[in-house]
Amino acid sequence: MLRPQIAQGFGYTVVQLFCDIRLMHRPIQTLVNKLIKVEAREISAVAASFLFVFILMAAYYILRPVRDAMSSDWTDAELIWLWTLNFFISAGAVLLYGVAVSRVDFKKLVPGIYIFFASSFLLFYLATHWFDDTRLIDKAFYVWVSFFALFNVSVFWSFMADIYSSSQSKRLFGLIGAGASIGAVLGPVIPVFFSNRLGVYNLLVLAALMLFLVIPIIQFLDKTRAANPVNANPQSDPGSIKAIGGDFFNGFVDLFSHRFLLGIGLFILLYTIMSTFVYFELKNVMVEYDRATRTQYWAMMDLIVNSLAIFTALFVTGRLATKCGLAVTLALVPVLMVFGWLAVAITPALGILIGLQIIRRAGNYAITRPGREMLFTAVPRETRFKTKPVIDIVVYRGGDVLAGWTYTGLAQGVGLGLGSMAMVAAIIAVMWTLVAIFLGIHHENNSTRTDTAIIQIGTPQ
Repeated sequence: MLRPQIAQGFGYTVVQLFCDIRLMHRPIQTLVNKLIKVEAREISAVAASFLFVFILMAAYYILRPVRDAMSSDWTDAELIWLWTLNFFISAGAVLLYGVAVSRVDFKKLVPGIYIFFASSFLLFYLATHWFDDTRLIDKAFYVWVSFFALFNVSVFWSFMADIYSSSQSKRLFGLIGAGASIGAVLGPVIPVFFSNRLGVYNLLVLAALMLFLVIPIIQFLDKTRAANPVNANPQSDPGSIKAIGGDFFNGFVDLFSHRFLLGIGLFILLYTIMSTFVYFELKNVMVEYDRATRTQYWAMMDLIVNSLAIFTALFVTGRLATKCGLAVTLALVPVLMVFGWLAVAITPALGILIGLQIIRRAGNYAITRPGREMLFTAVPRETRFKTKPVIDIVVYRGGDVLAGWTYTGLAQGVGLGLGSMAMVAAIIAVMWTLVAIFLGIHHENNSTRTDTAIIQIGTPQ
């Protein structure tokens, strides 16, 4: 097995080669700048950031099929309890992360998180060889990967918001986010074609080694920021290696103390409700088809979503954010969802629901998620690393639970059909749009204040 040090050395070499390609041809550099709005001095950092999230998502999508395949061995009741357990574990883990953020030197914090997760998957691999009965290990792995799915991306975007300024994020976050979509496309290729040959549990080792590769990328980005402080987020001290400090529970306190952060939490909550409603309606409409046909529909949606998300993130998101502003960027998908749900209410058909799902998912990957991450470029570092995981993980998982029970209550308790449910969803989408506009305007106002060391998040309630 490769040692982490070897993986780090290899990863750093890959980063250097990947970044130095920019110097080969000046015409290519000019073309890149026109297409994706990257300035010459930013190419190294953007390339490394792109590679960073690509590796993260590829590693996750190697683990995801292993996790999802386990669920068929359990009853619905067991699965629901695992989801509930995941919510409470996520809340507890975010509190422990708050302790680490308060006490660990910042330059050790982010790489330490990924070393921790990589080591945890190696431990799961070893546990499957130590014990004959792996049922409890499999359930623990299912919950752990579900937590990792949100946490690793949250930390990544916290790090990105710490590196890039607000103006840079509008141009670059869409491009960087495209790396996530490409990783999501290529990651599953490994388990699809090699799981039988490698063995299911050996995929955990591969994912762990990939996570070790992001460590030198993080170090490279830190050095790039230190060498070019003009490119760094003004809310972050590029030379600071001290712990962020504060109390470990500050993330929860800040969330309920500022309207802006509560707005982001509400934005996430409404998004999860939209996701649940679309998913359940699709599931119910497709019940009349056989499993093979349903599989084809879901696969087709994945293919279209990922392809559309990559194109949009590369060539649309940056232009949309810089020319139209963040309020329009955040509100675009919610507005489309309003009209989409109205169309479903008028003509409740499978094709319209599929189109709605494609718009929601592709729009989230390419536009809404990068736009939401731009919001955190105008807040202090403590908020970025303590409050953001509370929103990304605890609020998100809580939203899953709330949305599931809400849909079930409306569908089975009240007896609403597809048309009526679509009208309820359209109203929720209108609320989502209003929250998006508020957040975008608030961010634009705050991002223009450069005369203070720390931009105020909002007015405490």
